[in-house]
Amino acid sequence: MVQSTPILQPQPLKKGDKIAITCPAKKLPNPMDDAVALLQSWGLEVVLGETVNASYHQFAGDDDLRARDLQRFINDDSIKAIIAARGGYGTMRMIDKVDFSRFAQNPKWLVGFSDITVLHTHLFNNYQAQTIHGQMPINIPDASAHSLETLRKALFGEELHYHFHSHALNRDGNASGILVGGNLSLLIAVGGSVSDIDYSGKILFIEDVGEYLYSIDRMMRNLKRAGKLTNLAGLIVGGFSETKDNDIPFGQTAAQIITDVVKEYNYPVCFDFPAGHIPDNCSLILGKMVNLSVHKTEVNVKY
Repeated sequence: MVQSTPILQPQPLKKGDKIAITCPAKKLPNPMDDAVALLQSWGLEVVLGETVNASYHQFAGDDDLRARDLQRFINDDSIKAIIAARGGYGTMRMIDKVDFSRFAQNPKWLVGFSDITVLHTHLFNNYQAQTIHGQMPINIPDASAHSLETLRKALFGEELHYHFHSHALNRDGNASGILVGGNLSLLIAVGGSVSDIDYSGKILFIEDVGEYLYSIDRMMRNLKRAGKLTNLAGLIVGGFSETKDNDIPFGQTAAQIITDVVKEYNYPVCFDFPAGHIPDNCSLILGKMVNLSVHKTEVNVKY
């Protein structure tokens, strides 16, 4: 299902709303007391899924349980937002067991990042739904206050506007487009599937963690060879944290790799956007029109 503009925009939360936490991927190592307390302080009623306490090898329950838990909250119209407790790996194993038809009739905010990119791209490609790339409960104890405030603003429909200093490798320009993307490894993983997305005319956001530099190069060149980078409106690069190198150095940083891959294109590019596997993981509304302005000394990203 392809639409020129998003048609599914969940309603902003209000105090007293009920939200759910579920684990579609890896199991939780510790209780989420900090996260529950924070969400309750925002005036929200928190419902915990069965997967929060489940364990099956490295997963939060087997694939059927994780799918059933997500399905329960999709089908429950009293739940106004679904927050993934953590990423890791596992969403791709269960997503095809989930029926999203009720979501299409009654969209609600879905929040998460990293492995949750699979849900972001799937919901956008199939339903043109807006979702929130933002902090998850497992990250909240180490999260910056600023990033948590951006999550509250995104959920409650308040304005999001980011302004920060320009990176030396940024490419100047102005662009407007629907924001898509997420974790680079997962964008590659969904390629060619029903969860893949059309990047043309979009502003692409990417981030990753713990990857070898050569792997980042390979993934970026995969996107290029697939034609995914050719017709972008703009590129926003978030955190590429904890990168690894081989005994024989690759010779480029992650930013230099990305710059090299997109050098022949003319759209604006900004690096070091505060989102990804970092404490200041600021919220982004994927599937929504955004304005990107990249100048020599500053970058502005505004919805």
